[in-house]
Amino acid sequence: MRTVITDLLGVEHPLLAFSHSEHVVVAVSRAGGFGVLGAAQLTAEELEQRLAWLDDQLGDVPYGVDLLLPARYEGADEGGLDRAELVAQVPAEHRRFVIDILDRYGVPELEEGHVFGDYVDGRGVPVTGNHTYTLKDTMPLVEVCLGSNVKLFANALGVAPREVIDALHERDILVAGLAGTPRHGEKHRDGGTDIVIAQGYEAGGHTGEIGSMVLIPDMVDAVDGLPVLAAGGVASGRQMAAAMVLGAAGVWTGSVWLTTEESETTPVVREKFVRARTTDTVRSRSFTGRPARQLRSAWTDAWAAPDAPDTLPMPLQGILSAEPQVRISRAAEAGQGRAEELVNYFVGQVVGRLDAVRPAAEVVAELVRDCDAILGALPQALARPPSA
Repeated sequence: MRTVITDLLGVEHPLLAFSHSEHVVVAVSRAGGFGVLGAAQLTAEELEQRLAWLDDQLGDVPYGVDLLLPARYEGADEGGLDRAELVAQVPAEHRRFVIDILDRYGVPELEEGHVFGDYVDGRGVPVTGNHTYTLKDTMPLVEVCLGSNVKLFANALGVAPREVIDALHERDILVAGLAGTPRHGEKHRDGGTDIVIAQGYEAGGHTGEIGSMVLIPDMVDAVDGLPVLAAGGVASGRQMAAAMVLGAAGVWTGSVWLTTEESETTPVVREKFVRARTTDTVRSRSFTGRPARQLRSAWTDAWAAPDAPDTLPMPLQGILSAEPQVRISRAAEAGQGRAEELVNYFVGQVVGRLDAVRPAAEVVAELVRDCDAILGALPQALARPPSA
C-alpha cells in the first residue's frame, strides 16, 4: 500500500501510531508502521533517554516525536511565564474543590509529599509544576529532537514557530501538525508544515467539533496538495480504508494502542477500556483546560456538576490536575477507597471496539490486512450490477 506518506517516511504501511509508550512505538515500527512517541509530559533528560533507547531498539527504522509546542501564550512574556508564576495563578477555590473530590473518594496523599505547591487551610494542595506547555518548558524538548535521529516532529498545539520549523527542516526532520478545521490546516500549510493531520471530533485527547467524515475531504481540499493523515475513529481496517477513500494518504491512530500489551495504560484503566462502549466517552476540560475526549468517570462528572467551579484555562487546569491524577492512578491500582471510579484516560469513541488486550504487532497486521482487502475488492463491488 504505497502512498506519498510511505515514501516520505520510508515505511511499509501508511499507518502512524501515536503513543506515550516507547514499547508501542517499537512494536508498530518493527511491524512496518510508523511509531510516534507522545513526549509532551517528559523532561528533556527523560526524552533524551527514551530516544536513545528507541535508537538502540530500532536501529535505522524511522520513528517520530509528538509535542505540544505553542506559537505563543497570549498576554505572557515571550516564551510564557515561569512555572512558579503559573502555579501561583491556580485559585484556592479550585484547590479546595479538588481536595474535596479526593477526600470523598478516599484517595490518599502521596507518600513522598507534594511535587509542587503550598497549603490551603492547613491542607496539602495537589498542585504540580508539570503540564505547563510554555515555550520555555517545551523548547528544551525541541532541542533534544534537533540533535536526535527523529524522522518526524508532530505538533499538537497549533502551528509551531517558523524558526522551529526551519530548524527541523535543516536537519531533514519532517513536520506534521494536528488540525481540527480546514482553516487550521491552511495555517499549517502557510506556516511550512509538511503533513497535516485531520483530527475529527470522535478522536481521543484534544479534539474539535467536526466529524471525520466531513473533515477529511474538506482538509484535503483546503491544504492544496499537502499529504493529509486521518485521525479519529480509526481502529479497524474498514475505518482505515474509508479514510483513504476520503482522500487521506494514511492514518494517524492513538486509541487503538491503549489496550495493547505494550501500552502505558495501567491494568485498571485497560480493563475499563475493554468494558467501555462507544457512548462512554465525553469531551471535558477537566484535565487540561481545553476540550479533550476521554472516558467518562467520576472525575469528569464532578467537574460537570452545577456546583463545580469553571475549569481553568490551559495550562492552569493541567497544573491543578496533574498530581491528583497520579494519586488517583496509584490508589486505583492499590484498590484504595473508590479511586477506581475516578481513574481516567484520554480515549476516542472507538473505545467501543477495544474489547481485548492484544500485542501491538497483531493490531498492525489486522488493520493493514483488512484495509488492503477492502480497497482491493472495491472496484469489483462498485461494478456489481444491482440485484433484481
